[in-house]
Amino acid sequence: MTNTESLYKKSYFGRVTELKEYAPEAFETFFAFNDKALADGELSVKLKELIAIAVAHITGCPYCIDLHVGNAKKNEADKEEVSEAIFVATALKAGSAAAHGVNALNAFDGQGDDELYKASYFNRLKEFGELNGETFKAFANFDQKAIKAGKLTEKENELIAVASAHATGCAYCIDLHTKNAKKTGASLEEISEAIFVAVALKAGSAFAHSVNALNAYDEK
Repeated sequence: MTNTESLYKKSYFGRVTELKEYAPEAFETFFAFNDKALADGELSVKLKELIAIAVAHITGCPYCIDLHVGNAKKNEADKEEVSEAIFVATALKAGSAAAHGVNALNAFDGQGDDELYKASYFNRLKEFGELNGETFKAFANFDQKAIKAGKLTEKENELIAVASAHATGCAYCIDLHTKNAKKTGASLEEISEAIFVAVALKAGSAFAHSVNALNAYDEK
């Protein structure tokens, strides 16, 4: 019997290979995709692992964080680079909530348009500067600092932001940061690779949590 009082232990992750016995085809095809998504390509393995760390902080998967921080370190990412990637993810997760505030403004005002998402709605974001000035200013300052080049280049940060935006599912953020990444010189191939790292991490979070399901199933 597994003691599931502790819901997260590093040792639990070792159970993930048991899924191969119960769903072998899905297991094999997932890992084939995951390995391709994180392999060296237009983007380096190091940058892909930093993207993976960022997305893992959005999915909130402790197994994924542990795994990909270790992988990034093996690929010579330093603590500053890891921290920068985390704060880009933090800005994008917070930014998704802020961006959806424009939908809240539409709802509050009784917006009669049947279309819930329009690119033009994002222009209402500045209204929060009038409604909640100090807080909005503080958030905007943090957001700008998080994306600003440091140990990572502006292009690298924008690619992390694009991946993070796909993890949060914010259409406004995807539009903004894809355009910003393009301005920094990112190619469509690089942007696509960043997106597929996000896809792998979103799927990987669900997959990694299967060890909790195994523990729960075995509990008596």
